[in-house]
Amino acid sequence: MKVAELMQTKVKSIAVNESITEAMITMADSHISGLPVVDGGDHLVGVISTTDLLTAMAEAEDAPARARLLDQTTVRELMTARPITVSPDADVLDAAKEMLYMDIHRIFVEYEGRLVGVLSQTDIVGAVAGAKI
Repeated sequence: MKVAELMQTKVKSIAVNESITEAMITMADSHISGLPVVDGGDHLVGVISTTDLLTAMAEAEDAPARARLLDQTTVRELMTARPITVSPDADVLDAAKEMLYMDIHRIFVEYEGRLVGVLSQTDIVGAVAGAKI
């Protein structure tokens, strides 16, 4: 099975200059645990996850420091740069192995330099449970 057959194509993203607060709101509203980070040309430049946000919040010294983090920190400052990507015609098994090896929960799908989808562990488990793979 190809990644294109299983990936989600309605992908929420966030700009590099948005606040951490905006990232948290977007993830909570969308019920997702990670967002692709895009530059002004909608090119994928990073990923920000709930793990990144929770780690930063836990490392803040006190409540005022957490408030500053939320209000004054941009997504660019906490994101993981250069996320792992695959093409839509990649095999799902290969994508799953890459996710397992890299210990990541999602892999972004790019075609001709543009973000076109995301494949998550949930998508793969759902396909296995539904006997699609």
